[in-house]
Amino acid sequence: MDKSGYTLLPNRSDNKYFGCGPANPQGLQMQFYTNGETVASWITVPPHLCGWSNLAHGGILFTALDEIMGRTMIYLLKRFVLTKSMTIEYLKPVPHGLEFKVEGRILEVRSEREAAAEGTITNEAGEICTRATGLWATFTPDSARKLGIADEETFRWFEQVIETKR
Repeated sequence: MDKSGYTLLPNRSDNKYFGCGPANPQGLQMQFYTNGETVASWITVPPHLCGWSNLAHGGILFTALDEIMGRTMIYLLKRFVLTKSMTIEYLKPVPHGLEFKVEGRILEVRSEREAAAEGTITNEAGEICTRATGLWATFTPDSARKLGIADEETFRWFEQVIETKR
């Protein structure tokens, strides 16, 4: 699938998160790219994360969409985020073992502390297979520190990510 027009965003090599951690061999190991308006990832769900024998598990697709929408908020809004709610529509089956595109976009900034996003999973034919919308709580780095949302290494990574846009 075509990645032209997209720039790779930084990730932590020691990251063990299930969705985006390169140090988690059982996870999705999502890498994030931006074209300045959206954030995207191209992933292949491995067979051990199947639902029915030849399909990606719906919970895995949900996770991929949560990850892409969250990273979209972090990068484009330059804020820390926590998922408040998500709604998902499974429109077409997503086979495991095939690459697909996961893409997020901001729908609305409702206030300084809340924003909405949309995420889609698209197959090689360009068909939307899964779509989600969600609502996120957003935090400045200072308020995220006060709430203990992340450790100092994560704050250093965050600074690197938001500098990428400049």
